[in-house]
Amino acid sequence: MEALRGIVIVLHLISFAMLFGAWFAELLSKRQRVTGLMQWGLVAALVTGMALAAPWGLDGDLNYMKIGVKLVVLVMIGALLGIGGARHRRKKPNSSILFWSIGLLTLLNTGIAVLV
Repeated sequence: MEALRGIVIVLHLISFAMLFGAWFAELLSKRQRVTGLMQWGLVAALVTGMALAAPWGLDGDLNYMKIGVKLVVLVMIGALLGIGGARHRRKKPNSSILFWSIGLLTLLNTGIAVLV
């Protein structure tokens, strides 16, 4: 069971790497748009995060505060991705604040996952 949980943790970190990597690629190209890879990374992070939040038969208690904060940050990222995606479909440019917020919140969520 521990091996399966370890695999899910790795997939969870990879999903945030997908989200942040796609954001960083857009930053370097100076396009500041929301891509499908960012949205898929968010969905993968949500699914693997929910799998990790389930009790795995471990002896220790789950850190519900960490789970709650990460979920709130993930919902905020999802809202920003939705707004950015809608603006992209309407051929409107994304604001710098929206674009940078996506990257910073992704870094925050990854930091919480690793350090807390």
